[in-house]
Amino acid sequence: MDSIISPAWLSEALAEADAGIDLIDVRTPAEFRAVHVRGARLVPLDRLDADEIQRTRPDRVSGPTVVICKSGQRAAKAVARLRDAGIDAAIVEGGTDACVQAGVPVERGQQSMSLERQVRIVAGALVFVGVLLGVFMNPWWLVLPGFVGAGLVFAGVTDTCGMGLLLARMPWNR
Repeated sequence: MDSIISPAWLSEALAEADAGIDLIDVRTPAEFRAVHVRGARLVPLDRLDADEIQRTRPDRVSGPTVVICKSGQRAAKAVARLRDAGIDAAIVEGGTDACVQAGVPVERGQQSMSLERQVRIVAGALVFVGVLLGVFMNPWWLVLPGFVGAGLVFAGVTDTCGMGLLLARMPWNR
């Protein structure tokens, strides 16, 4: 199996009764509740454990492990972890967004604010408040927007967002 599969291939595989793929969605629970490919099981990236994946693999599954997220970034990290543990896994090209556009059957539920949007709101609020406090209270408060800016640069360079990881653990994202 290729390491990257198309939404069309996934749609065909899901339509076959005996395809037996194990479709794992590694997004947050809130993202999963909003929309997910029918037949996917939720295993958030921060809780991904290859041994647990093997233990909880449904009995009907005899085929490949396919990993999906919103656009493909988190799925790539998950596949790397699974492959390191000896599990053959593939990524759905373009993730859930591409599957929705391609007409792959999805289930929709309660809409919630995306994690990326939450990060932008919190980062912007921290910068705004830090600047106000620095100008009107004490210049040392300007360290706060500087810290947020450094965090955003780090997130861009490493593709790892500490604020996103923290927000993903908040009760409204569970």
